[in-house]
Amino acid sequence: MTETFTLAHFSDVHLPPAFGSGWRHWNAKRALGYVNWIRKRRRVHQGVIANMLLADAVALRVDHIAITGDLINLGLPSEYEAAHRWLKGIGPPENVTIVPGNHDIYSSLHGDLGVARWAEYMGGENETLAFPFVRRAGPVALVGLNSAVPTPPFVASGRLGAHQLEIAGEQLAKLGEEDTVRVVLIHHPPLPGLAPPRRALSDAAHFAHLLQRGDAELVLYGHNHVSRVDWVQSRSKSIPVVGVASASAGITHREEPLGCYNLFTFFKSETGLRIRHVVRGIDEASGEIKKISESVLTPSLP
Repeated sequence: MTETFTLAHFSDVHLPPAFGSGWRHWNAKRALGYVNWIRKRRRVHQGVIANMLLADAVALRVDHIAITGDLINLGLPSEYEAAHRWLKGIGPPENVTIVPGNHDIYSSLHGDLGVARWAEYMGGENETLAFPFVRRAGPVALVGLNSAVPTPPFVASGRLGAHQLEIAGEQLAKLGEEDTVRVVLIHHPPLPGLAPPRRALSDAAHFAHLLQRGDAELVLYGHNHVSRVDWVQSRSKSIPVVGVASASAGITHREEPLGCYNLFTFFKSETGLRIRHVVRGIDEASGEIKKISESVLTPSLP
């Protein structure tokens, strides 16, 4: 790696429900989800906030944008189509990468394409998808995982599965033979204890074990709607695992802050890779976008 590279990380946009899909896709989970949207989520998640933050990232001339899931709410065909149009407004697929969240793979689709409509933003072509995927963006290799599975009402957990974990391990090890920065994208918090069981990644311990091999430089996730940095210790280095708040939060909710996003700049120094981490978001007092925090994340020796 010889050049600097800047990656913007967004998550949990929760675009407003788009209707027109017909009744055959509705069930108890979607009905309850819609009630939740009307009673709570529509006041919190405001598309104008997400668009403001994305415009800020574009104005800063970031090299790539990553979105770690929950673009929509109820998993309806009309929502996938609306979100696809929204993605096209952000930029072409070569500049934007996404992975699905639990609201994107929400419940039974009765044969509908679902998130396959977004295949071009997930390393696929012509509505074909395979997870995990690898996308190259300058000196960065983005490894996209799918932790989203359909769940019953009141459950928002996720799972990777043995096959996906095995392939991801092979991909990350192979990428480690190259001069590339390996960034893993996943929706659910990828370490044990970061979410309660009904919202957690069921095989988080297995994923943490994979990271302990040292085959990544950075892991990004969403789902919890809070910003957080944890570290995984491997035999060769410490790996930062970074969560981000919802990109569309227009009001604070419990411990969840106003909308924000992560900004990572990768550069090599005499001591190795350094990652400048800036959180930018809505200032509660002024309503303007400002820098919330700044730090340097260095995948370091133990």
